[in-house]
Amino acid sequence: MNADRPVNPLRRLRRPAWTDQDPTWRECRPAVISAALARALARPSGGWFVLAASREIRPGKAFGRVVAGRELVAWRGRDGVLHVGPGACPHLGAPLCDAAVHGGRLVCRWHGLALGPEGRPNWRTHPAHDDGVLAWVRLDGARLAAGDDGPPTDAPVLGPRPPAGVAVAAVATMVGRCEPEDVLANRLDPWHGAWFHPYAFANLRVLSAPAVDCDPVEDRFLVEVAYTVGRRLGVPVVAEFTCPDPRTITMEILDGDGAGSVVETHATPLRPGPDGLPRTAVIEAAVAYSPRPGFAHVRRVGGLLRPLMASAARRLWRDDLAYAERRYAVRTR
Repeated sequence: MNADRPVNPLRRLRRPAWTDQDPTWRECRPAVISAALARALARPSGGWFVLAASREIRPGKAFGRVVAGRELVAWRGRDGVLHVGPGACPHLGAPLCDAAVHGGRLVCRWHGLALGPEGRPNWRTHPAHDDGVLAWVRLDGARLAAGDDGPPTDAPVLGPRPPAGVAVAAVATMVGRCEPEDVLANRLDPWHGAWFHPYAFANLRVLSAPAVDCDPVEDRFLVEVAYTVGRRLGVPVVAEFTCPDPRTITMEILDGDGAGSVVETHATPLRPGPDGLPRTAVIEAAVAYSPRPGFAHVRRVGGLLRPLMASAARRLWRDDLAYAERRYAVRTR
């Protein structure tokens, strides 16, 4: 396809009624999903967790979140650099998510203790990383249900992503009553797409799935699907699903309009809720890209497009969190 020639990516869909679709339960082998999940959980992460969208941590304002049971506070220094530290003031335990940020330092609202990235003897910052889309924190020694995260690394493991200067990124965050592995298991089941999300996907076909004992280079799901636009129109693509670390699954469009675009689904463990059940934040980054000349105009209105992209992600995850929560409930009975 000539990228310089405007071509309408929409295609008229020939889609059966929902009840007339070909059942996918025979192809969706539980052993394949379980094996792919086990391989993903065994990969090292270097101790890195996605904390939030980069845009959520704004200059001059503290941001708080509990990750893997640890209360954290994030803020930006005078130079815009991301810093993350313990969320309780070392003086009397005040919540630093409510702290003021002045001169690139946190100022506790209880007694005015100023805390900077250099830390104090009883309060030390954690390694942090900002990739321009997501803010990450490294929690050394964090142990989870699936085991530890291996030796710490200088930066998180990142999957494929288009260059930041030519893409539009949007991040949506949802919280479910489940563990990170239940979120990954949902996305390692591509066969449910057209059945569970008929408003979003049509004509879905899994072209290849990894064998139970697959070679690492073949550890991917390859899917042909049409993203629907209304009832009769859609954008057909071929997408690849891979897991670069034990809490992330990445979908990359390999062929079709938007080739090179990715959707990164990150599962960040929080802490149990009042009901005693675990809580996991699904932090999903959609990074859209197209070689079409017209996409430059899309980037210029990225501020209008991002809320729409985030809204579409939340609609899907309202269903998919029900899937993940049900999986957690069944496996922990």
